[in-house]
Amino acid sequence: QVQLVESGGGLVQAGGSLRLSCVVSGRTNSWYVIGWFRQAPGKEREFVALIRWSGGTTSYGDSAKGRFTISRDNAKNIVDLQMHSLKPEDTAVYYCAAKTGLGLSARDYDYNYWGQGTQVTVSS
Repeated sequence: QVQLVESGGGLVQAGGSLRLSCVVSGRTNSWYVIGWFRQAPGKEREFVALIRWSGGTTSYGDSAKGRFTISRDNAKNIVDLQMHSLKPEDTAVYYCAAKTGLGLSARDYDYNYWGQGTQVTVSS
């Protein structure tokens, strides 16, 4: 089993920044990719960013490119999502997820383990 716990969400004004963290524990030798997804009320879950634990390859969804940065701290088993220039449309519950297997994926159904989510609210 793998456990993921997100933190760092909150209320921020448009144009501001937030840093989300995901602490990963458990069978840490069984996962290869950590992803961030988000879900706004009434909308489908959306891919935000991912990072391959070994090697650090990253990929971003269109909404995150140029504004968000995903990074990892191998020693602390933490994956961060630094978000800048936040917009009201970034308001959502943000989830981190772990994917076993070698391939990168932006599809939520490819991820085996999920955190409980952290709320991000961006006011206009």
